[in-house]
Amino acid sequence: MNVLMEVSAAVSLTNVALLMAILFVYIRIYQSSKAIFTLGLMFFAGMLALHNIIAVYAYVVMAPLYNEALLPYFLAVHIAELAGIAVLLKITI
Repeated sequence: MNVLMEVSAAVSLTNVALLMAILFVYIRIYQSSKAIFTLGLMFFAGMLALHNIIAVYAYVVMAPLYNEALLPYFLAVHIAELAGIAVLLKITI
């Protein structure tokens, strides 16, 4: 597997870990407030985590099918996503 693909997979796994932390916080908020809006946030965090899990799976299973010229862009997308998730987690906590 290409180094950029491995880094992208690692960043995606970090995204999943942060999203699980956010999901845990949202669950606790929902338990105390029963706010419907929090259910939407939980759904969003879950779908974003699913996206990252699928991306890691695709990097591992379909590595030979990816054009190496695309890998820097994939990495940039995952790093931007990581930055957004980190800010969201900071705001949430």
